[in-house]
Amino acid sequence: MQLTETDREDAPQEEALDPDLPIVDPHHHLWPTGFRIPYDASAMTADLGRGHRVEATVFVECMTSFRPDGDEALRPVGETEFVVGATAGAPIAAGIVGWADLMQGAAVGRTLDGHLEAGGGRFRGVRFNVVWHHLHSSTAHAGRATVPHMLLDPGYRAGLREVARRDLTYDVWLYHPQLPELADAVDAAPAELTFVVDHLGGPVPDKATSAARAAVFDDWRRDLAEVAKRPNVVLKIGGVGMPVYGFAFEGRPSSAELAEAWRPYVEVAIDAFGADRCMFESNFPVDEQGFSYDALWNAFKLLTQGWSADERTSLFSGTARRVYRLP
Repeated sequence: MQLTETDREDAPQEEALDPDLPIVDPHHHLWPTGFRIPYDASAMTADLGRGHRVEATVFVECMTSFRPDGDEALRPVGETEFVVGATAGAPIAAGIVGWADLMQGAAVGRTLDGHLEAGGGRFRGVRFNVVWHHLHSSTAHAGRATVPHMLLDPGYRAGLREVARRDLTYDVWLYHPQLPELADAVDAAPAELTFVVDHLGGPVPDKATSAARAAVFDDWRRDLAEVAKRPNVVLKIGGVGMPVYGFAFEGRPSSAELAEAWRPYVEVAIDAFGADRCMFESNFPVDEQGFSYDALWNAFKLLTQGWSADERTSLFSGTARRVYRLP
């Protein structure tokens, strides 16, 4: 993906629906100027100025700005340091979710403590993706190489205990065939650890076509409902702007087109978890491959027209504030 500032300025902009509805964007990334995906704090601030009332955001790790040398365990802390410095004075990253290698087991505690120290009170959790599919590149979609059955690994599970010990959250991206292993991992983890399942639990088809999406829909729905039986698991609704999810539109879709395409997935998610354990996410700038920031939030607003005020509050801000303990 190569989106420039000119691309963003030229993209059609929708007028924000329900502009007074408070929003917390619980999942976005930042990269330094010059990175292959140009999205720094100024680009994020521009998106926040598109008319929606985004009151806070949560930065989620994206493998940037690691320390180039020094203690190997503390190199990922460079990303937290980058975010703290890059967002000073900006309404961005009230919460920070960093990366740590959970496969190290108990030794990962040193990385977590480094993030906590560097975060200036904003570090809230860790993300360690286990996404793996026999037909899709894990390196391309997880940011690093993965292997099958990481969720069952004893070292990984020891790492989860270190996350829980520090009262941090755990974000995870995976593909839907891995959901049964996730359920097993949740059962083995401390009950006080909150699992945040990213991007709808990965209903990724074998091929990026509507027929292939339909072929995996029922399997995803069944296994997601099983995971949802665990009360310490919450779900992020979004991420489907990535081409691997198989939603293809001609040109830049409108919010109405997005809402129509996403409705079955959102309804399954809410039926399984309830609005109080779901949160809408942008996954920007990665999802910008599919649509604009203003169209994204308009689509979520269209999907929830007629829903109760409590349900909308949970989905747009309340769940995210609670889970990430945002002021």
